[in-house]
Amino acid sequence: MNDLSNLLLLLGLGAAVGLWLKLSVSRELAVKEARQQCQQHGLQLLDETVGLRGLRLRRVNGLHRIERCYGFEVSIDGHDREAAHLWMLGSSLSGLSLPTIELVSRESIAQPALDAPASNVVQLHARRNRDADRLH
Repeated sequence: MNDLSNLLLLLGLGAAVGLWLKLSVSRELAVKEARQQCQQHGLQLLDETVGLRGLRLRRVNGLHRIERCYGFEVSIDGHDREAAHLWMLGSSLSGLSLPTIELVSRESIAQPALDAPASNVVQLHARRNRDADRLH
């Protein structure tokens, strides 16, 4: 009986180590994907930290698979911190949530400059620092 309990303990420990290694490799894939997405969208990945935020079952081609959600922080203009998330199915990206930037004021859109050529392009600018308006 003692040998059986030792064997079960050893199997449990091996399973925990295997799960930890698999999650570590998955996290490294998520860090790589977060870096790539930030570079592609002109954002700065802050602190190089990407952490597992949740797990959920998702049906893909009739099979249930585990989808992992990773959270990280990005900066739009270097003076702010915004939350971002990515979802991974295996080693591929299945979803991405990045912060947006605000449009220029409505007055400047309603009354375009007279010397500006007519265009359907809307100018964008970085979000202002929200903490500057708050009292702590």
